[in-house]
Parts: sequence; C-alpha cells; structure tokens
Amino acid sequence: MADAVISATIQVALETAVSLATDRIGMLVGFKKDLASMSRTLTFINALLADAEERQQNQDRGVQEWLKSLEEVAYDAGNVLDELNYESLRCKVESRNQPKSKVCCFFSCSNSVGFRWRMASKVRDIKLKLNEINQEADGLGLIGRAVMTAALPAAADAGDRRNRQTDSVAVPMTGRADDESKIVKMLLSPSEKVVSCLPITGMGGLGKTTLAKSIYNNHQIDGHFQKKLWVCVSKKVPVVELFKLILVQLTGEKVEVDDRNVIVGKIQNQLEGKRYFLVLDDVWDDNQALWDDFFTTLKGLNPTDGSWCLVTTRIGQLADIVLKVLRMDDEAYALGRLPDDLCWSILKEKVVGGGEVPDELKAIKERVIKRCDGLPLAASVIGGLLSLKRKEEWQSILENRLSSLSGDEDRVMQILKLSFDNLPSPYIKKCFAYCSIFPKDTEMEGDMLIELWMAEGFLQADINSQMMMEENVINYLRILLQSSLFEEIIDESETSTSYKMHDLVHDLAELMSKSTKVIIDRDTSIVGNGNQIRYLATDLFGGGEDREKLLESLSTSLHTLFVKGYLSGDMLMKLKNLYVLNLSHTRTRELPVSIGKLIHLRYINLKWSAISILPDSLCKLYNLQTLTLSHSDVDRLPERMCNLISLRHLHYYTFDETFQMPLEMGRLTCLRTLEFFNVGREKGRRIGELGSLKNLKGKLEIRNLELVTDKKGAEEAKLSEKANLFRLELEWADDREGDNYNDEDVLDSLRPHPNLEELVIWNFMGDQFPRWLMDLPTTTTIPKLATTLPKLARLEFNCCNRCRELHPLQNFTSLKELEIYKCDGLTNLPGDILHSCASLQKLEVSGCDNLISFPPDLQQTPSLSELKLLGCPKLKTSMTPKGFGFLTSLRELEIGPFSDDGDDHENSSIYNEFDWSGLISSSSSSSSCALRRLVLYGLPHMESLPPQIQYLTTLTSLTLRGFGGIKALPDWFGNFATLEALRLTGFKGLGHLPSEDAMRSLTKLKRLQVHGSPLLKERCTPGSSGPDSQWSKVSHIQDLDITDD
Repeated sequence: MADAVISATIQVALETAVSLATDRIGMLVGFKKDLASMSRTLTFINALLADAEERQQNQDRGVQEWLKSLEEVAYDAGNVLDELNYESLRCKVESRNQPKSKVCCFFSCSNSVGFRWRMASKVRDIKLKLNEINQEADGLGLIGRAVMTAALPAAADAGDRRNRQTDSVAVPMTGRADDESKIVKMLLSPSEKVVSCLPITGMGGLGKTTLAKSIYNNHQIDGHFQKKLWVCVSKKVPVVELFKLILVQLTGEKVEVDDRNVIVGKIQNQLEGKRYFLVLDDVWDDNQALWDDFFTTLKGLNPTDGSWCLVTTRIGQLADIVLKVLRMDDEAYALGRLPDDLCWSILKEKVVGGGEVPDELKAIKERVIKRCDGLPLAASVIGGLLSLKRKEEWQSILENRLSSLSGDEDRVMQILKLSFDNLPSPYIKKCFAYCSIFPKDTEMEGDMLIELWMAEGFLQADINSQMMMEENVINYLRILLQSSLFEEIIDESETSTSYKMHDLVHDLAELMSKSTKVIIDRDTSIVGNGNQIRYLATDLFGGGEDREKLLESLSTSLHTLFVKGYLSGDMLMKLKNLYVLNLSHTRTRELPVSIGKLIHLRYINLKWSAISILPDSLCKLYNLQTLTLSHSDVDRLPERMCNLISLRHLHYYTFDETFQMPLEMGRLTCLRTLEFFNVGREKGRRIGELGSLKNLKGKLEIRNLELVTDKKGAEEAKLSEKANLFRLELEWADDREGDNYNDEDVLDSLRPHPNLEELVIWNFMGDQFPRWLMDLPTTTTIPKLATTLPKLARLEFNCCNRCRELHPLQNFTSLKELEIYKCDGLTNLPGDILHSCASLQKLEVSGCDNLISFPPDLQQTPSLSELKLLGCPKLKTSMTPKGFGFLTSLRELEIGPFSDDGDDHENSSIYNEFDWSGLISSSSSSSSCALRRLVLYGLPHMESLPPQIQYLTTLTSLTLRGFGGIKALPDWFGNFATLEALRLTGFKGLGHLPSEDAMRSLTKLKRLQVHGSPLLKERCTPGSSGPDSQWSKVSHIQDLDITDD
C-alpha cells in the first residue's frame, strides 16, 4: 500500500532543510556556496512532490521507491544542516561567555579544522544524493509544479488559550433519548442477581460511548446506585490490570502494587455493602476465561444484589460471552443508526452552527445525508470537511469524493480518510499522524502537543517571527477540531485544554503514519520496518538483547522516543539524531551524562519520573526548546542553564522558597514558560534577570520580594512590558524580622501590563496598595473612566497584615473573583468597595481577625454566585452585607461565626441581624436560580440553629459546623426536599436527629456525615435499641458516616 503521508513528510522535511540552509546558517564561512546550491536543489525537488503524490496513489512502484529514497535524503539533509546550526549556536554561547575575546568567524571558537572537514564531506554527500534523486525524477518523468502553500482557513477569534481514553463527562447527544430511556429503565428494574450485565453493541461511529456517558450521568442512575465507576478498557489486558483500572476509579490514586489479592481486597473495601454501576467502555477482549474469572471475582466481592455492569463493544461475540457468563436472559442492546433528520442536524450544526443554511448546502442535502448512512461520526466528519471548504467546492466534493464510498465501518474510515486528505497543509497532516504515538484513549495536553510538534519541525515557519510559532499552531488545532479528527476537553478550571481521538480516528492516524512510526508494548517486537521508523514509544521492560538490537537498528532514523523503564547512557548514545525524548514516569534515578551528546534534542520530558539529578552536560543542548520537570524528583537545576539559548518552555515548580535559581536566567531570551522565580541576593539571581524575558506568557510567581533592595531594582523586572502574562503572583516572605520594609516602593514598581487577568499578592507589609492597583484619582492624564488593569478578572490579597484599609475598587468592570484572606490589619471595609464590580461572581473574605465592619450593598454585584464570609470573629452581624434579595444568581453561601455581642445564646443572636429575608426572597424566586449550597458556622455554646434556614428549601447541600450546645435537630429539616448531602461537625451534645417522618421526607438525601458527636454515634448503630435509638431514621441512607471525633 502507498504511504498516505509520505509526501507531507517529505515536504515538511524539505522545507525545514531549506529554512535551515538559507535563513539560519546560510552565511557560514566556507559553506555559503554549497548551501546555496543545496537549497536550490531542495526547492526544485519539492516542486516535484505534487506529481509524485498523484502517481504513487496510482500504485506506481517506481515513484513509491523514489519517494522513500527522497524521504531518507531529506531527513539526512535536515540532520546535517541542523548539526551546522548547532555549531553556530554553540559558537554564539561561547562567544557570549567570553565577551572579551574576539571571535573572527564561525569556527574560530573551537577545534574547527576537523569539524569543518567532516561537515564539508557530509554536505557534499548530501548534494550528490540529491543530484541522484533529481536524475531519477527525470527518468520517471516527474513534472515540477509551483509549490503553493495552502492558506489555512481564517481562524475565529480564539481568545486566550491556555490507548483512546474515554471519560464519563457527558457530551451533547443527538437522537438517542429513546435508547437512553429504555436502558435506564432496565438498569433500575429490580434484580436478584448480585451483578447483572447489559452490553451495548454496534459498529464504530454509532455513538455507543456518547450514549453510555449520558446514561452514566442520568440523575435516575445517581439516585439508584451508591457507587458509579467508569473504566475505559480499549485494548486487551490481563484480568489483574482490569481490576487495577477499577481500583484507580474508586480511589483516584495510582495503583502501585501488582498483587491481585491486595488489589481485589481494596476494591472490596470500597464496594462492600453498596449497589454499584460499572461501565466498561470500548471493550475488545472476547476471551471467555477472562470474563468468567472477572465476573466470578466481582460477584464474590459484594453480596448486595442489584449492581449492574454496562459494556460497550463492537464485537457481538464478546457481548454473547459476558451474557453467558452471568447467565443473563436478556440480549445485548444493539444500537441502531440515526434517522436522516438527526444526521442532518449534526451535519448542519458542524457547517453553519446556529446560522442560516446556505442554498449550496440545501442543494446537496439529500445526497450528503445518504452518505452519512445513519452514523453520527460520519455526519460530524462530513460537516467538518464542508466547513473547511469554500461553498463553491461542496458540489465537487460530493460528486467526486463522497460518491464512491462503500458500506459500514469501511465507509466511516473512507470518510475519515477523505477528511484527512483535505486538511489544508502538509504540516497539519504530519501533526495529526504524529498523534498515533499515543495509546488509544489518551487525553493529549494541548501545550504538550504544540511543544512536541514544534520540536519535530511540524510548525510552519513564520517568516515574520519565530517567537509566534506556538500562537500559529492554535489554528492547526482549530482545523483538527473542525474536521472532527480531534475532540476537545477543557478542565474544570478552564485554564488548560486537552484533546483526544475517537478510536476510529486513532486507527486512521496509525494508518497514515504506518511507515514512519511504531508503538511497542512490552511483548511486541519490530519486524520489517527497519530504518523507516521515526517515532517510537516503548516500555523497555523486555529482554536486554532485543532492546539493544532494536535501538541499534534505529540509531540513525529515530526522531522521537517515549520510554517507560530503564534507559542507560550507552543506549541513549546510539540515538544520535533524536529530537524528542520523553522519559515521563521512568524509574531511572539519574539522567545519563551522555544526554549532552544528543545535539538535535528539542524536547525533554521528565514529568512524574524518579530522576532527581540533572547532569551539567544538559546545558550543552543549545537546540533544546522544552524541558518538562513537573512532579519529578528534581530538586536542583544545573548552574549553566543560561546556555540553553533556544529554551522556550521550562515546566518546573517547587514550593521551596530557599531554592536558588540558576545564574543569569535573563540570558534565556526565548523563554516563554517560567512558572516561578525566586529572587536572590547575588548578581545573576536578582529580580532584574526577568527584565530581558520579554516573551514570558501564562503564569508567573515571583517570590522573596523582600530581597529587592529598592524601587529601581523592582523596575528592572519590566513587568509592564510582559503583555502575554495572564496571571501574576507576588510574594514576600512571611517570617521577616524588624519593621523597616520597602514593600510599597517595590510593589509600586512592579506594575504589570494592562493585559493581566489574575493578580495574587502574599505577605505585603505596606500600609496601602499602589495607585495602579486601587486606581485612585491622580493628577496624570489618564482618562477619568480608564483603569490600569481593564482585563483583571481575579484579585487576591493574602496575609497583608499592615494594610489598614482598602479603597473602593474603581472601574474593575471585568473583575469576577475577589479574595481577602488573613489581612489582620483590616478593621473596616468600605460599603462602596464593590460599587464598580458588576461582573463579580465570587467573593471571599476570611480569616481577618480584626475585621469589624463589611457592609457592602450587594445590589451592586448582581452576578454574584458564590459568597464566603467566615473566620472573622469580630465581625458584627449588623455590619455584614445587605441586599441578598438582588442576588438572583447566588448558588453557594458560606458564613460565620460572627461577633457574639448578645446574651440570647439560645436564640442564635449572632445571626439575628443577618439579611435572611433577602436571602430567602432571592432563593425562592426561581427554582432554577436558587441557593444550592449553604455552610454555616456556629459557636460552642449555641443551643439552636437560626430558624430562618428552614425556608431555604432549594438547598442540595447543607453543612453546619460548631453548634456545640444543640441536643436535637428540629423537625423542620423535613422541609429540605431537595437536600442530597447533610454534614454536621462539632455538635458535641447532639443526641437526636429530626423525627423519623422528617428524615423520611428527605427523599433525595444520599449522604449524611456527622463528625464529633459521640452520643449520636452510639445511637446510630444497627444494634442500638430503646426510645433514644436513631438507627431507623438513618438506615436507608446510602452514604452514612457518623463518628465521635
């Protein structure tokens, strides 16, 4: 079969080589003529690729062999030119480190004669090979065409971006409501079996996983089962690995042990006495012995009847096996195709969103729906394909490309292949094919993908700015999403984005990169591909001899290596053309010194590895762009890190405030990612090192600011010039001696760029904050309505104990979150502090020991959804916020305890003047916009709860802490018809719950936690009896946890 991506591979390699030869090293003394000639030849051959691509698709064996030869030479040329580029960078570093010596020319800074002769010989060899390739092209009759780099479709404004692994997060589902209803009904039906099973079967692309997700998140399922587990299997695994996957879902922690008895025992502890719902998604193994073993063990873990296992699979025989093993009378649920109108809805949404359907799409509606054949994935992919093409091309695509599709899964794969073929750039094709190196179901971090693609040279060079490569590739991701080749996953904090591929799309990626990569499991070996393998992922747990043979065979071809397991320095030395090295999760303790010999390396990932020592030789990797050390054991960075002049991303964080930054970090002028900077005393470690790092982006934490000597020193950081930072954290030490601080001058000079979105300040010991932050009136020419931080969305003041007052926040119209924590100097916060914060959604004031007054008018913050006002023991209830009636969006409230300035302890005087009426009014105005979560703090002597909370009937979660004098809970608890979770802490005297009728009225209650109530614990046991027994009131609750401490 022809290699579907080889022409894209070659074009990317050729253009990379041309870029190196002309832009970066074309002026090298002694090489100008040869490199200019090579560049012309490379450009000429590149023009032949379009014709060669067409002919290889027609199975022209001669052209296929020519392309393979050209691929080898193109890679060789890139490696040779990159070696010259490395020498240029090395010379630049050495000359910079020896500023007083004169560097006359490129090679005068090192032992140049031998190197120059060797490189000249390599360049001549490449020229000869290229000439041979050119002559062969003439013999094959290949015709040159002008190379037109396809313009990428214009990107919509994306704003600020920050083995198939499925997850249980629900996604939009079209047309499966009846299927969901039928299956949920089956799962809720009474069962005398300990474990029952229902397989959902059907071909790929029908939406089995999407349906399973919707069932998993169905509220009826939540109410019926006490535990839910989502396990994606996706490949054949031993039964003990399957139990490991289940244990991970139960505990949320990595399973370090391999002993089956231990693993199964831990699962039993989690499931014992509970009815559970287990989803096994994307199952492939039809080994009857495995499923017999698995379900026999599962049934023995928990004698409770009524648990269910939902299995999704493409294999009908597997479904029959699991039903037979569990002696189920029902048949598998065969998922059918979608009706035409629903396929049209999916396709239309992909092409025009909510916009008007153009006539060109209406004209092909019936024919394009026919091509979807009832498959949601096909509809989505075809819609994505059309959306990336001009309307004038739609008819041609339908007639010439979609008309010849065959049936079933072949049809889906053909549609996916068509979508791949129509990607508008060979660079995007290479980016997509490269992702086959990840196991199916992997969630691929967006930033990591960009860094890997950049390291491999897959990001199309921007002639205007190398510094903008990462931004340009966002358009690649958008196109892959639009083509339905990628799915987007945004984390809960919305600060990072990951991507994954449907298993059929992963199959396509493997097919497209068939001749240029291989993934090896521990029991797999390479056969036949030889030096065509460029990208390899292996666990390296196999035999040493086979491993040595493998790496020896790949010593010149391999560009990317993902390794789990041990990797020696000798093995590493063999891989002289490596560009990407991923040692994440490796058990190796020390990075080999030989790493410094891998001069092409652009990317090193040691995330979650056991590596603790980085050798100094690492600092000789002058091409290195990304160094990832997150969650590794590394506790020191090499001193000569400043020599890594190509470094763009340093992913490393430590909480250690005594950690010393490497000297002269300011020399890393390409750096974009720096998670923290610890200011030091000595030259080369001062805050001024940040001044030359103009391209920093994302988050930056600056610590030890007490070591900044004066205003001028702080100004040298040049924070106001760093337009790409969206979060800034400024921190002084919390244990300083004396009281002569310069914090105000320092903070005044650390004014950030107006683009900043989040600002966090720790341990500031000034009396007041600078004008640029509080936006106080000035005599400058700044317009009256202007703000210095117009995009600021989050603001935190932490442990700023000398600050006596906070002025009203002027013109912070974008502010969404405000947090004031442990600012003990504050006694009064002005009532109009929030008067211009109409967008505020979250407000927290906590731990301020001397705060007496905080009376803002909440009418000024109508968008507030979360309010926390706690741990301020002197705060008077009469001086707390008013205007709760205007908070129609309030969902969470956490308050108390307030100042106890009354004698009526029994009637909860500390809450008497709280704005209960407003809170009740806003909560009852609309069930869809009502308070859901309340946390209330009391005092040890309080003998009753504020009675007003009985009217907050929309609560789903209620937490009460520290009401130590209460002996019995009132019956009005039965009013909380929607309550799902009740938590009581510090009720030392509590002996009685509400009446049994009241407790039984809480039909939604799934979780009851009571901590620190010894008497109640004694009365809430199955063996308790007598009139004081409370067991009958709680025996029906799924998740019950009552302790005496």
